[in-house]
Amino acid sequence: MPFTHLDESQQFEWDESKNEQNIRKHRIDFVNAAAALLKPFLRKRSDQNNETRYLAISLMDDIAIAVIYTMRGDVCRIISAGQARKNEKEEYNCQKKRQ
Repeated sequence: MPFTHLDESQQFEWDESKNEQNIRKHRIDFVNAAAALLKPFLRKRSDQNNETRYLAISLMDDIAIAVIYTMRGDVCRIISAGQARKNEKEEYNCQKKRQ
């Protein structure tokens, strides 16, 4: 699975109340999650609720995070973000070594 990233000109959106919940629960702000998507990340499909969604594993301040997002037209809508699970970190590190 190759690394990818979103373009610097990418527009982001999210539900602000969901962002506040995410900060309380995972201590990750969606602003930081959006910044992580501008860096190299691994991406897998993670569809839910009849919607195409993606799981992105990236770094935020040298910490592996997992960001769930969907594309709505040209806009990237962030759904959630949290610390990456052990297997996600391992997959990220393994792919990073292959580069």
